[in-house]
Amino acid sequence: MFFHIVLERNMQLHPRHFGRDLRPKLVSKLMKDVEGTCSGRHGFIVAITGVENVGNGMIRDGTGFVTFPVKYQCVVFRPFKGEILEAVVTMVNKMGFFAEAGPVQIFVSNHLIPDDMEFQSGDMPNYTTSDGSVKIQKESEVRLKIIGTRVDATEIFCIGTIKDDFLGVISDPTS
Repeated sequence: MFFHIVLERNMQLHPRHFGRDLRPKLVSKLMKDVEGTCSGRHGFIVAITGVENVGNGMIRDGTGFVTFPVKYQCVVFRPFKGEILEAVVTMVNKMGFFAEAGPVQIFVSNHLIPDDMEFQSGDMPNYTTSDGSVKIQKESEVRLKIIGTRVDATEIFCIGTIKDDFLGVISDPTS
């Protein structure tokens, strides 16, 4: 799920950047440092939408660097248990498959795939129904439900299922 939140961060800036364009340099450094990162508490920071406030800088003793407290608005992506997501399959093996929904990697175990689908090994490993009408392979788009998340300091891992109503393959790359 996406959220629009306000966060704070202390940014260090080298003295060579001081001058008229101090604020734009501070904002561009903030975007470069923060966008695309993951905080276990808030989720993946997708984009900075605005800078609310840049506080007074504090000079660091001995280095000349200045630390500025910056308050900014951003869009974050944080998956929750029970959430339905559409994802692209990245790898298939006999244990299940991995899929990505934006920056989040989701593992779907073979126990959480419908019983009528069986693993087929070969050049392009896949899970196929007995009649061959539905196939999950690399680059397939699937709709899945998150049944568990594990949050680390800099990463979020998810476990998903397609063994439920209205879940499964959305599009097959071979068709």
